[in-house]
Amino acid sequence: MRIDLNCDMGESFGTYTIGNDELVMPWITSANIACGFHGGDPMVMEHTVALAKKHRVAVGAHPGFPDLLGFGRRRLETFSGEIRSYMVYQMGALAAFAKAHGIRLQHVKPHGALYNLAAWDERTAREVVAAIRGFDPELILVTLAGSLCAELAVAAGLRVAREAFPDRAYQSDGQLAPRSLPGAVIHGPEEIRTRLVKLVASGVLTSVEGHDVRIQADTLCLHGDTPEAWKLARVIHETLLAAGAEVMPMAMICSG
Repeated sequence: MRIDLNCDMGESFGTYTIGNDELVMPWITSANIACGFHGGDPMVMEHTVALAKKHRVAVGAHPGFPDLLGFGRRRLETFSGEIRSYMVYQMGALAAFAKAHGIRLQHVKPHGALYNLAAWDERTAREVVAAIRGFDPELILVTLAGSLCAELAVAAGLRVAREAFPDRAYQSDGQLAPRSLPGAVIHGPEEIRTRLVKLVASGVLTSVEGHDVRIQADTLCLHGDTPEAWKLARVIHETLLAAGAEVMPMAMICSG
């Protein structure tokens, strides 16, 4: 099994520090860098791009709703075409920093409420796909495994990295459990280790209702704002290797 390990990063801004990117970066293969709407600022964006380059970690844009107070986790009502514009604006900003450091963007992963909405809402998914196709059709779209967004992206000719979450609980329909539910975010290293071994061995994760959910995953996500995320990153990386998986950037996994 070949698998990518990605992490949401660069979400600090101003005097506010979120996560510990320096300690997480050595354990991942792809970094989703916030673009200033839900987190991040120009200085943090550039620093995170440079940090990823130093550790040979592939770089991707992590665009979200313009919702700094809600950390991009609140669904916003939008007019037709608005989400596409949000996406292009944020991808362009991060691509500029990547170019300044002599690297290219590998992927795009919507953040938070935008990610969840795009997974199942057709208008949102089509705007996300249209934004990437118009900006750079070579970019990989990271989206929830089994989602409508993945289907529409493939139909549009985009490369897709289907994503699973070892540190998030699933519902039996394949959707992520809402963060408002107790246990929606999993912090225990041993529980995460057990879930990973099962995913690698059988391609399934257990839902909050106790059912097996089959998941085809190209990449696994770790949330950088999780307490002691760097320890979980190390646990996930080492568990994957011990289970016989090859850990590599998603560009080496997702065919054109």
